Amino acid sequence: MTGSPYAYDGFDALIGLEITAVSGDEVRAVLPVRKELHQPYGLLHGGVLCTVVETLGSVAAAAWFGDRGNVVGTANHTNLLRAVREGTLHAVATPIHRGRSQQLWSVDIRDEQERLVAKGELRVANLAKG
Repeated sequence: MTGSPYAYDGFDALIGLEITAVSGDEVRAVLPVRKELHQPYGLLHGGVLCTVVETLGSVAAAAWFGDRGNVVGTANHTNLLRAVREGTLHAVATPIHRGRSQQLWSVDIRDEQERLVAKGELRVANLAKG
């Protein structure tokens, strides 16, 4: 998301992940699947899908926690459900639990036909200032 405080030129930019909407209740992103992201059998590498879960869950958690401090990932559980070779993936993160010391976010990743490609959960720890 251009101009977003959550956009940066690191790993997410390298894989082509574009955050399109951010709030403390939902984060959305798109990812064009390209050959450079394939594993040796010509399929999207599962680590890319884990990255999408990590990024969207972290951004959502940080947006919700806001000025109270920072968040850090503590667990990423990503189920890979459908092989992908091409197209654009659409991902959405929504909260499962947002508490004082931790948060749990669900991330659905779908293909252009809206079929579920991967479903993940990201747990983060809330690190309050002070």
